[in-house]
Amino acid sequence: MFVSVALLVLIQSIAVVPVAVTSRSPRVEVHEFSDAELSCEFKTENDENPRIEWKKIDKDVSFVYYDGHFVGPFHDRAEIKGATVRLRRVTQVDTGKYRCEVSAPLDSITLGETNVTLRVLVPPQTPLCDVPSSAVTGSQVELRCRDQHSIPPAVYTWFKDNRALPIRQPNATYTVNEFTGILTFQTVSRADTGQYHCEAKNGVGPAKSCQGTHMHIDDLNVAAVIAGVVLLCLIMFFCAFGACYAHRHGYFSPVHYYRSFWIAQCHGTAHISSQNLHRTEHTQHSGYSHPPKEVSDIFIPTQINSHFTEYKPVFLLTI
Repeated sequence: MFVSVALLVLIQSIAVVPVAVTSRSPRVEVHEFSDAELSCEFKTENDENPRIEWKKIDKDVSFVYYDGHFVGPFHDRAEIKGATVRLRRVTQVDTGKYRCEVSAPLDSITLGETNVTLRVLVPPQTPLCDVPSSAVTGSQVELRCRDQHSIPPAVYTWFKDNRALPIRQPNATYTVNEFTGILTFQTVSRADTGQYHCEAKNGVGPAKSCQGTHMHIDDLNVAAVIAGVVLLCLIMFFCAFGACYAHRHGYFSPVHYYRSFWIAQCHGTAHISSQNLHRTEHTQHSGYSHPPKEVSDIFIPTQINSHFTEYKPVFLLTI
């Protein structure tokens, strides 16, 4: 009796298997332009014809396989066998996370899913190298090398005159960062003159190198530096002298124009100015008087008769 009950429970437990979805390779890495297999396997309880969907999970979710057909960019370059998808000639655009979903409406658990991450590997490209053609002894110099397309990121090796520069060397006058591709000379010397090039590699494809560039190190020209400093001081001195001279002679003061003239009157002489109108009376004599002597050299007198002198108007410029 006990054996019969146990057998019945075992049979029921075997029969009740809800939908289960798994992948043999949750992470897939393939070279660019090769084929990639996205594995998806499932087991159902009762539904023998479940619905299968593939989606790509980026910032937005997009369908790869839906309603029995591949859609979008996967049309005509993908195939499915069971629930496993095979993509042909993948590129960097195909890199990302994919989700396999299996729907079994007749099962007690109707939905199962699994994720597969695809990474497309790209071999190194020819790196961009920045090598100065010349430098001065004692200065700091940086040589740069970069490949922005390789996946995984490349590591870099610098060469001088076709000989690799060791990354770690005692008493070296330089430092090399193999991950950023920067070669730094803290104080460059004439012994560092030579031809430099860089090599990028990431283990996916063959290493790539940039074209070599010759860097020449010159000694600092002390005489030229002193001559330049002296010339600069002379220029500054003459500029300051010219400014002082112009200021002392009033070239920087505002310019005013006004008209001034004298009119002879019966009892004196009136001084009229468009800038400052005023009257000056001279009553020492009952006859016609002459204008003040301090302005006689400014106004031009014209003798009309023995008793009357006319002072013609002039224009004065005051600075």
